Amino acid sequence: MIHLIKILLYSSATLVSINCQQTKTDMGIHQSQSIYFKNKPEPLTEKIKVLNGIDVLLEKKLHFIQSRKIALVTNHSGVDKNLVPNYKRLMEVEDVELKVIFSPEHGLFGESEAGEKINYTELKELPKVISLYGGTRKPSAEMLDGVNLIIYDIQDIGARFYTYISTLGLVMEAGAELGIPVLVLDRPNPIRGDIIEGPILDIKYQSFVGQYPIATRYGGTVGELAKKIIKNKWITSLPELEIIKMEGWQPNAWFDQTDLPWVAPSPNIPDLKTAIIYPGMCLFEGTNVSEGRGTPNPFKWIGAPWIDGKKLSQTLNNFKLPGVVFVPKSFIPVEIPGKSENPKFKNQKCHGIEVWITDRDQYKSIDVGVLTLFSIYNMYPNDIKIRESGLNRLWGSSELYKKLIRGVTVDDILKY
Repeated sequence: MIHLIKILLYSSATLVSINCQQTKTDMGIHQSQSIYFKNKPEPLTEKIKVLNGIDVLLEKKLHFIQSRKIALVTNHSGVDKNLVPNYKRLMEVEDVELKVIFSPEHGLFGESEAGEKINYTELKELPKVISLYGGTRKPSAEMLDGVNLIIYDIQDIGARFYTYISTLGLVMEAGAELGIPVLVLDRPNPIRGDIIEGPILDIKYQSFVGQYPIATRYGGTVGELAKKIIKNKWITSLPELEIIKMEGWQPNAWFDQTDLPWVAPSPNIPDLKTAIIYPGMCLFEGTNVSEGRGTPNPFKWIGAPWIDGKKLSQTLNNFKLPGVVFVPKSFIPVEIPGKSENPKFKNQKCHGIEVWITDRDQYKSIDVGVLTLFSIYNMYPNDIKIRESGLNRLWGSSELYKKLIRGVTVDDILKY
């Protein structure tokens, strides 16, 4: 089986560097993988102490914000090491004025489900709060009136279609157009910063769930991505950019190997295991198969009323994918306010599979998602429905859809 995972290590001890603009590498993917697994870092045995960008800024680099009038782009995940919101900390700093807060998809407090438009009226004890997932997705000159520094501080999960990084680019662009510098406060990639997996987006399929020609699981951190946006000119106007780096973080660390508290970055990513599974199973959002929204385990549970969970799990287990087993699962999606108001197959019993990760260092999220979709498509061709445009946006090209329609082998479906 051909596993097309592209490995990128950002530290000096890294092995293979793959530019996200490239569609080809100098060596075969198997050669890249063999180098990685031969020389990969030893697993961390103790939790590493990490300071996020917000903590480094407030403890050691206050000069970046002194005498500044700030626009803060953040949400509920923008907390310090003691879980105090960044906006509260900034409002306490002398000689700093927090003029406006911009929130991304899901809202300032993570209170809204995916795709829900948000608009804020006056919030007690806070400056003006403006949603960038309501009537506008890019701050206007009027919204940024009087601002002389934009700060971006949001926890990402390392997947291309997670819309927070799309907001990042639009905010950077707005800053550039108005001559306002941008300061990105870096945070860990929770699913490791040294692994790249999946296809690189074809720019013809650019959308809000895919703004940049990067891999599905893109590796690195938001701060590193911001630098790439500038370097590769992925936005029309380039701002003055500064990154407040973390202290202590290592690219080969999973989030739970740090001493940082976990804050669910969005309503349907409740834990780290879900974040690891998400880059592959999010493909089901382009189909009529339930991706588990409306249940306690979104993306871990995949199913529909017409699927035989036992047969599907057996089929998937026969692929002998590393680091994972599949077990039959039945579930009933229900309305969950703030998470899933109208899930697929609402109040209907679905049958399918639950994903059990047995070795997350070997687990290949994209392979798992692709083979699950491939199997359901071939087992239930008369029942599954694929939204071509939706799947193409998530995949970053039309190749996966075309292969499914055409009919290909297992090896061919995994060539990306």
